[in-house]
Amino acid sequence: MQRFDVIVAGLGAMGSATAYHLARRGARVLGLDRFAPPHDRGSSHGGSRIIREAYLEHPLYVPLVRRAYELWAELERESGRHLFLRTGGLMIGPPDGYVAAGARRSAVEHALPFEELSAEELHRRFPGYRPPPGDVGIFEPRAGLLVPEACVEAHLEGARRAGAELRAGEPALAWSASGDAVEVTTPRGACTADRLVLTLGAWTGSLLPELRLPLAVERVVVHWFRPERAPELYAPDRFPIFIAETAPGRAWYGFPDTGHGVKVGLHHQGEPAVPDTLRRDVAQEEVERVRELLRRFMPGADGPLLRSSVCMYTNTPDEHFVIGFHPATEHVLVSSPCSGHGFKFSSAIGELQAELLAGGRPRFDLAPFRLDRFGISPRATSG
Repeated sequence: MQRFDVIVAGLGAMGSATAYHLARRGARVLGLDRFAPPHDRGSSHGGSRIIREAYLEHPLYVPLVRRAYELWAELERESGRHLFLRTGGLMIGPPDGYVAAGARRSAVEHALPFEELSAEELHRRFPGYRPPPGDVGIFEPRAGLLVPEACVEAHLEGARRAGAELRAGEPALAWSASGDAVEVTTPRGACTADRLVLTLGAWTGSLLPELRLPLAVERVVVHWFRPERAPELYAPDRFPIFIAETAPGRAWYGFPDTGHGVKVGLHHQGEPAVPDTLRRDVAQEEVERVRELLRRFMPGADGPLLRSSVCMYTNTPDEHFVIGFHPATEHVLVSSPCSGHGFKFSSAIGELQAELLAGGRPRFDLAPFRLDRFGISPRATSG
């Protein structure tokens, strides 16, 4: 039986980046995925993902996203692919709301360039968006969008060039650790490695039932509309990516028209889901919920619906990520439930996980992402 240095189970955003960085370090890598990435069955599709620095969730993410920017640029140069489009970004809402206040806090704490615009100033500069009176916009110039399918493909191609063996249509079904080895069972049989990385997204819980991780899979729908009135207002050079708070604790987000329509969606307002039985049809009332927001805030974009798509968030209770070794064995690294805001970091998290698996010290503070914050300990996993 061939033995690998590392098996990476799940080759979406985090898994593809981890396989890439491991292989570039000279590790013998086996990558497994139940589908054929990049694909539209998980959380890494839809043509665009936001990347931003003035991180409204918490300032601790800012150093990590700065490194991610550097690595995305390196991957663009190496792969020859277009991965990033800079549009600027707007975080919109009441001055003390969680979106604007969170973005302002990160920008100030890390001395990031930003402008705070009143509702009138925001509309004057970006007339495609019409904020309510009293709202503000935190504008950051470096924000933009990543092309998720191209990013995943570039990481996978780079991993293959560096010698990784990647198997599509072959999921990890089970694993066991004994001594200094981990054995993984797939439909093709068993394979062994020194280490295993589980980057399974919405399928994480299925291979870790003993941990009883408090993960909730959420069905998320996004829509593309063709702007018919003044479509030039929604071009990438005139319309930044945005996240806007529409009610206390509720937000939506959107992207400029890059040739496929204006893309918009609701953040953390989806129904609970099971990944293998995810409902992929989109009801008319789901379209109408977003149309109502278009009419209120982006009337020029309220044109024909071009298409809708369904993906998944895998949420933790505190909405921080999960990155840490299994409490019963340091041969298994658990990663990737990212609560709907992780894709932008995947280049940096892949590098970070390759360093961890090589025995290095992490360059970023991983304490907020540890598994023991859920009360999980070796004793808790023994039964």
